[in-house]
Amino acid sequence: ASIKETLEVATVLEEQGIQAAVIDVASLSPIDYRPILQSVRNTGRCLIVHEAARHGGLGGEIAATVQERAFPYLKHPVSRVTGFDTVMPYFKNEQHYLPGTQRILDLATQLVAVRKEVSHEDI
Repeated sequence: ASIKETLEVATVLEEQGIQAAVIDVASLSPIDYRPILQSVRNTGRCLIVHEAARHGGLGGEIAATVQERAFPYLKHPVSRVTGFDTVMPYFKNEQHYLPGTQRILDLATQLVAVRKEVSHEDI
């Protein structure tokens, strides 16, 4: 549900010379990890964005799978921008709860600022 905001951030990053691959997970069960893992292998980074609370959400499952299957490629720990670990507020305050473009952009910018070289020949 946060695809609009995520695509907006990808556009801002592109204007800054940073390419971001946005993967919209169309099906949660079963989930196709191939595009996610390929993107991590290509970029060395993974930022998961979802509206659910941080703990107990599908984002944690995706993060664990990325860590298990693509750890040697990661230049930064898998990161998440999520809703807060509280009850979803009424509509009036919903925008404060949901991941907005600024929160996504801030964390994405932090991810690309980290430079860790990985020798893929050793993997």
